[in-house]
Amino acid sequence: MGITVVTETELRALVHLDEEALAAIADGFSALVTSQVTLPPIMRIDVPDQQGEVDVKAAYVAGAERFAVKIAGGFWENPQRYNLPSSSGQMIILSARTGRCEAILLDNGYLTDVRTALAGAVVMRHLAPQKVRTVGQVGAGAQGRYQTRALQLVRSFERVLIYDRDEARLDAYVHEMPQVLGVAVVKAASVEELVRNSDVVTTSTPSQQPFVRAEWLHAGQHLTAMGADAEHKQELFPEVLGRAHLVVCDRQSQCARLGELHHALDAGVLTENSEVHELGEITAGLHPGRTSAEQITVADLTGVGVQDTAISLLALARAVAAGAGLDIGD
Repeated sequence: MGITVVTETELRALVHLDEEALAAIADGFSALVTSQVTLPPIMRIDVPDQQGEVDVKAAYVAGAERFAVKIAGGFWENPQRYNLPSSSGQMIILSARTGRCEAILLDNGYLTDVRTALAGAVVMRHLAPQKVRTVGQVGAGAQGRYQTRALQLVRSFERVLIYDRDEARLDAYVHEMPQVLGVAVVKAASVEELVRNSDVVTTSTPSQQPFVRAEWLHAGQHLTAMGADAEHKQELFPEVLGRAHLVVCDRQSQCARLGELHHALDAGVLTENSEVHELGEITAGLHPGRTSAEQITVADLTGVGVQDTAISLLALARAVAAGAGLDIGD
């Protein structure tokens, strides 16, 4: 049996922000709490002189025929230095029976973007208020675009408030996204203005300094933070998690090491005995998620390998069905 190689162009034509993909990601989170999942710690290679990092993530769900190992890079100065995207990567699909490589998805970070956006949508389905008028998005890069697009799978909204420190990136977002989303897109003068005037907020930046304060939150609001996927990254002041009525993590043990939960624990705002739930508990029906219109809810997403296995297996199935990819033999 050969190895199937699928290119980024083919993957972009086959894999989208759609209901089937959303369900695959939700099922992956559910598996974390209902099935036996091998989820090794993230391996991260920092390249500080280039403002970059490479992460290796993987997960095997018991009983599955295949699983994925992802190698993904984030080199944040690429656009300015080399006119290249900041993200890149590929997913390697292995047989769970033999361990042999069966496919290589040369997605160049695309599948990571999709699965990350869909994780945000899964969170919003269960934690966002039912009525959303204004969406706040901090970070006008690729993920800032994917997040608002994915949100439309689970909520309708009328406008997006967008903030980014990079004026050129901010201007591009305001110019492009009204046509994509079909809603008004407005610049926020500050993160504070954005948070105070949004029903739901997503932060997707590589910031190493917190910028969202607890006193800006208001009743009924939901906030998803997904930029802190390493110990030195942080988007929320610890008190934000302390103010929330419900704190949800994609993987609690990982967030306690890498995410916003890690900073809240270090600051003593939360303790090991604080009530924190995993997203899989909610998607599996073991926890109700949001239970009142007045709750403030916060989700801490660091990205887990089960998402990569879920999206890559969906992508491979679609590629095989479409006759896409190149078989390079044994």
